[in-house]
Amino acid sequence: MSTTDTAFAPDETLDNEDHAALDEDYVLTPQFVEKVVDAADDGDGMRLRSLLEDLHPADVADLMGFLTAEHRAVVVLWLPPELLAETLPELDDNIREEVLERVPHGTLAEALQELDSDDAAAVVEDLEDDQRERVLAAMPEVDRAAIESSLGYAEESAGRLMQREVMAAPQFWSVGDTIDHIRKQGDDLPELFFDIYVVDPLNRPVGGVPISGLLRAGRTVALTDLMEPINEIAVDQDQEEVAYIFEKYHLISAPVVDAAGRLVGQITVDDIVNIIQEENREDILRLAGVADEDRGSSVPEIVRGRVPWLAINLATAALGASVIGLFEATIQQIVALAVLMPIVSAIGGNAGTQALTVTVRALATRELNSSNAPRTFWREMMVGLANGLILAPLIGIAAGFWFRDEDWKIGLVIGAAMILNLLVAASIGVLTPLTLSKLKFDPAVSSAVFVTATTDFFGFLIFLGLATLVLL
Repeated sequence: MSTTDTAFAPDETLDNEDHAALDEDYVLTPQFVEKVVDAADDGDGMRLRSLLEDLHPADVADLMGFLTAEHRAVVVLWLPPELLAETLPELDDNIREEVLERVPHGTLAEALQELDSDDAAAVVEDLEDDQRERVLAAMPEVDRAAIESSLGYAEESAGRLMQREVMAAPQFWSVGDTIDHIRKQGDDLPELFFDIYVVDPLNRPVGGVPISGLLRAGRTVALTDLMEPINEIAVDQDQEEVAYIFEKYHLISAPVVDAAGRLVGQITVDDIVNIIQEENREDILRLAGVADEDRGSSVPEIVRGRVPWLAINLATAALGASVIGLFEATIQQIVALAVLMPIVSAIGGNAGTQALTVTVRALATRELNSSNAPRTFWREMMVGLANGLILAPLIGIAAGFWFRDEDWKIGLVIGAAMILNLLVAASIGVLTPLTLSKLKFDPAVSSAVFVTATTDFFGFLIFLGLATLVLL
C-alpha cells in the first residue's frame, strides 16, 4: 500500500480566484469554507474537486468539521480517491463514522489500498460488521489479510498500532545489496521508514541501520558494520508504554516483534505523536469529568457523557452544603462569614486543582513513582504553606478592615483558615491521584470533581469552625 502526500502553504492558492485556503495560523479561512459550501449547495462536483484536490488531508479533515452532515455527504463523493484515503484517518471518530456510511463499498475498498496497514485498520475498525465484511471482500487478498491481522490484536496495543510494511535485510547483505533491493521494491515499500532492520535467519531483528547511515556508506560495506542497537516493542505492549519508550529514548521508529522475537512490523514517530495527543486530550477531559467527545459529537451524546459527572458533583456539593448547615447559627449571628465563604472555597479549589494537575501529569510521564512520592507530597505541602503565608495577611487585613465595625478578628479567622485550607488542598491534590493509581484506577478520571468537593468541605469546616471558636 502506498500514498501520495501533498502539502499546502498559506500563501498558495487553490483556484483561479487566487484566494488562499489557509490563514497565517494554518486555519481554513471562512471565505474558503464558504466557497466549499456554495459549491456543495450547487451540486458543482468539478468545482468542489478543484477546491479540494490540493489540500493536505489534515486540512480536509478540518474542513469536514466545519461543514454540516449534508454538506459533508456531498463533499466526500467528490474527493479524489487518494485524498479520500489520506483524509479518513485524520477525521474525528464521529465524523469518520458518518462519512464511512456515505462512501460506496467499492470506493472505500479502493481508497484503503492507498493506505499503510495501520491506517487502513484504523478506518476499517470503525465500520459496522456487515459493511466491514463487504469492504474487505472487495479488497485484494494481501491487503485484506494485513488488515485482518492488525484487527486481531487487542485495542490500544502495539500490534494494533504498528504497520506491517517494514524494510528488513538479512545479516549478510551489504549496503549495495540493500539499496538495490529498495529500488526494486518501489510501491511495496512502507510510505514512511527511517531504519532498515537487520534480521537473522529466523527473522529476528539483531540491529538497525538508519537510512542516513546507509546513504553515507560505500556499497561494499556490510550492514553489520553499520548496525546500531534497537529498542524492540512487544506486539502486545500497551500503546502508552510504547509512547513512553519513544519519548524516553528519543526514537523515530522501532521494530515490533511477536512472542518468538520475530519481526512483524514497525511503529514510527508519526503514530506516537497521535497517541500522545490522544492520551493528553483524554486526560484533560477526564480531569474535568467530561467523557470522550469531539466536534462531531451530537448534543445527546455530549449530554450523556457529562450528566453523570455533574450528578456526582451535585452529590459532593451537598457535603459542602451540609457543613454550612451545621454552622447556620454562627452565620446568622455573623453575616460577614457568608460573604467570605466563597473566597475560602475558590482559593482552596484552585490550589487543589493545581496540585492535582501537576501530580496527574507526573504520573502519566512516570516522573512520579513510589520512590519519590513522599518527597513530592512534602514539596506540595511546603508550596501550600508558602502560598498560605503569602495570601493570609492580604485577605486577613482586607477582611479586618472591611468588617471592622463588626469584629476585626474576622481577619485573623479567615487568614488562619486560608493557611490551613491551602495545606489541605495541597495534600488532597497529591494524595487523590496517588491513591487512585495505587488502586489501579486511572488517576485522571474526574479527580478534579472530588478534589474540589473535598477542599470545599474542609475549607468551610475550618473557616466556620474557627469563626465559632474565636468570634462567639
